Amino acid sequence: MIGGRRPLMLIFSAAMLGGLVLLAFASEQFVVGASRIATALRMSPVVIGAVVIGAGTSLPELLVSGSAALNDQPDIAMGNVVGSTVANLTLVLGAAAIVGGVPVARSTLRRDAPLATAGVFLLALALLGGSIARIEGVILVIAAAIAFVLIIRAGTRETVVPAEASGGPLGRESLRTLVGLIGTLVGANLMVYGASGTAEEFGLSEGFVGLTLVALVQAARKGSTDLILGNVLGSNMFNCLAIGGMVGILAPGGIASGVAITGSAAMVIASLVVIAMMVTSSRINRVEGIALLAGYAIVVPILLI
Repeated sequence: MIGGRRPLMLIFSAAMLGGLVLLAFASEQFVVGASRIATALRMSPVVIGAVVIGAGTSLPELLVSGSAALNDQPDIAMGNVVGSTVANLTLVLGAAAIVGGVPVARSTLRRDAPLATAGVFLLALALLGGSIARIEGVILVIAAAIAFVLIIRAGTRETVVPAEASGGPLGRESLRTLVGLIGTLVGANLMVYGASGTAEEFGLSEGFVGLTLVALVQAARKGSTDLILGNVLGSNMFNCLAIGGMVGILAPGGIASGVAITGSAAMVIASLVVIAMMVTSSRINRVEGIALLAGYAIVVPILLI
């Protein structure tokens, strides 16, 4: 029994590791290419930061959750959304704060934080009954569209970035973006395969794996890119509204209580704690970073109950 399980676990582990490596490289190339195209097209800093980079860094979550939903694995799909949001607010911000503190810009507190927090609460509200309906998914997607329109409108009032030839010809950057997108899609499918296999072999719920394992490796990937606070909040807004809504549309129905209740509660609490840190100071400091990391460490064992 054990001998038969070991080869399978090696395969699932290899799929997870291979998917993570491919996601790390491909999604980075996608964001770099998209950002350079946006700069060449004279898009505003707000649009580049919150829409291109913020949504771009959520591309792996979009593809992982979309693949899981299409494969009738709603717990992994929604668990990835909720878990990645919690990991962004705790692991990513906590680690960044410990390294050197995370500055809180006035514009971030005024615009990005309220939109991201609203997205968290809307998703948590949709999951309150232990399920998500297709109409709720549609509402979340509409809310995502409204949020991005508000961000783009705000960006039109800022100074436009001059077109610079820092990234090479537009055609080359378009190719970089396309290859990055394809690589991210393949990596996402590998991660879903490895995650679902791991859950089955160890008798864990797919929601638990989505909330912890997949979200953890996604956070590790994001942590290496030194995302600023605004981009983390933009990513969370995209996670909760656009990706959460997509899961509701593609795979409506019951969601495991560990995701719908425990995960959503952790997501809301983490969001409120980070907002409080932002309001009370112009920087999230090392002590607060340690508290955020400790919060994630406390949540994981609770998910096992």
